[in-house]
Amino acid sequence: MTADFTRGEMEAGRALFAADWQFAWAARSMETLPKMTGIEIAFAGRSNVGKSSLINALTNRKALARTSNTPGRTQEIIFFESGGDLRIADMPGYGYAEAPKEKVKAWTALIHSYLRGRSNLARVYMLVDSRHGLKSADIETLDLLGQAAVSHQIVLTKCDQPKAAELEVRITEIEAVTRKRAAVFPGILTTSSREGAGIPELRAAIARLIKERL
Repeated sequence: MTADFTRGEMEAGRALFAADWQFAWAARSMETLPKMTGIEIAFAGRSNVGKSSLINALTNRKALARTSNTPGRTQEIIFFESGGDLRIADMPGYGYAEAPKEKVKAWTALIHSYLRGRSNLARVYMLVDSRHGLKSADIETLDLLGQAAVSHQIVLTKCDQPKAAELEVRITEIEAVTRKRAAVFPGILTTSSREGAGIPELRAAIARLIKERL
């Protein structure tokens, strides 16, 4: 279910992402990460969960984040900025099978180090395909986020595709898994990048987070 937001929060979210969002940085190692400034949020999810499409919808850009049908294509943490207090990190997709094992090992290590060493990382939005629910790779990522003590929230993608009853079952199943995990922020956000459903609410959630951190 999507959380309730005030009119002011909805407007703050709209204004936040009406800015001119641009590519800012690409990091393949801890040494090449940008300086920790402002507030950072990150998007994580299995390959082909619709992460790039969601970032593009969120920022009102058609091709800010690269979309691809090839799992494991993004092998870096990609950062986007708009000149304000917020920076977005697009993390490499996990659960891929086609990338070489050494590359997978290298950027998995980068993800682990990033999560543990980024003091300005306010929240990770963990994307889950609403058609499939939590997979084993998602559970492993939930474990990692919990161990790193990083606040994270579930965002369901492609919510225009399952039937309403199926979507409700999926939400109930995920809530049963996450309820016992202290680092999971309560409330599941439902989105559809294709139809724009839930995007204003996700923007409002991020605007609320920034207000709380400033």
